[in-house]
Amino acid sequence: QVQLMESGGGSVQSGGSLRLTCVVTEYSAGNHCFGWLRQFPGKEREGVAVLDGDGSTEYADSVKGRFAVSRDNAKNKVYLEMNSLKPEDTAMYYCAADFCVAHKSTVSRLAPRQWRSFFGTWGQGTQVTVSS
Repeated sequence: QVQLMESGGGSVQSGGSLRLTCVVTEYSAGNHCFGWLRQFPGKEREGVAVLDGDGSTEYADSVKGRFAVSRDNAKNKVYLEMNSLKPEDTAMYYCAADFCVAHKSTVSRLAPRQWRSFFGTWGQGTQVTVSS
């Protein structure tokens, strides 16, 4: 059973940067897809970025060109680099994972609105607050 724990959230001014880290335990490198999703107060979680079994990535339109997802299999970590942050990026950010076939694209073929239902394992979340 994969377990996830996020860190790196915090408060930053508009235009600033943060890097979120997701520590992944008890998983086989290459056998999982990962995603970052966020939740605004009173709203459902929405997709931000995904990293597929073949290494491909996809992003929600609202973060394209500003956010980047990556992973370090040796360290069992998945990252979300967030640049040019805006107040509307303020949310709770969650790392998510699910089994994927290695060297194949699965979740990246789905629309961002479908990412939430794809992932079966979630972290506790880390808060990101961007002030204007």
